[in-house]
Amino acid sequence: MTSFGYFLSCEEFTPAQLVRQARLAQGAGFTRLAISDHFHPWTNAQGSSPFVWSMIGALSQTVDLPVTTLVTCPTMRLHPAVTAQAAATSSVLLSGRFALGVGTGEALNEHVLGDRWPAFDERADMLEEAVEVMRKLFTGREVSHRGRHYTVDNARLYTVPEAPPGILVSGFGPKAAALAGRIGDGFVTMTPDEDAIASFRDEGGTGKPVIGGLKVCWGQDRDAAVDTTHRTWPTEQLPGELNQILPTPAHFEQAAGLVTRKQVADSVPCGPDVEEHVEAVRAYVDAGFDEVYVGQIGQGQEEFFHAYREKVLPALRG
Repeated sequence: MTSFGYFLSCEEFTPAQLVRQARLAQGAGFTRLAISDHFHPWTNAQGSSPFVWSMIGALSQTVDLPVTTLVTCPTMRLHPAVTAQAAATSSVLLSGRFALGVGTGEALNEHVLGDRWPAFDERADMLEEAVEVMRKLFTGREVSHRGRHYTVDNARLYTVPEAPPGILVSGFGPKAAALAGRIGDGFVTMTPDEDAIASFRDEGGTGKPVIGGLKVCWGQDRDAAVDTTHRTWPTEQLPGELNQILPTPAHFEQAAGLVTRKQVADSVPCGPDVEEHVEAVRAYVDAGFDEVYVGQIGQGQEEFFHAYREKVLPALRG
């Protein structure tokens, strides 16, 4: 049975707003939380980027819901050994209710230390080795590792959960889906793509969860909701690998200038039509997703949570 969670967007909201949204989400009947891990927002209009590991610590003291990163890149900006320590501590704080979603990252976040931005095949190889390193460290034993991309020298995590956190691998396209099936405890993909899920299952993902999500903009005025979405999240409509290769918010703003208001209106559930929201979420259910996370764009959080508590979630569960 599909569970429905709320997506906390670090790119758009301040730490205090995210903590408040988590409380509202639990009260509205969402049973999980996901949170993004970004150094930069996609555009300056979004305007925020708190450190995800600080946020998870705050969430652990605020709500009783499981928390998943969607997603962390453990290969460049943070060494996998440091990511493993952050994930292990998060899992301890959450009494095991933590999952580490990982991916090959975006230049937007990972170029900030001046590292070269590799092609996908190399980034995938780095991710596979990073997952290997983190799994070793989650055991709590001393680890030394000499690999193609990473070195770990006599490292041991002293604070580890009773069971290692699940590592969920993100991606789109057949190569990423196959990698998730081979090395992941689950698959993260943000579109209800049945072919990608089939590739994941064929490459070892049978019986493992599939996780995804979408953004919506609930509001009584549909035109205003479309305007908010077009201003704040036009990057959701960018095609292909642009989201992986553009290096700064300014570049994303330039590319987003090609996204029309109509594209947004046709692609993102906006406004107060309950059935539009239900159908958008149900597409993930029908595609076989185990967890679906919904994020509200803009400041109309109270309206969103009220509508989902009273109308949308009951319809999905009905």
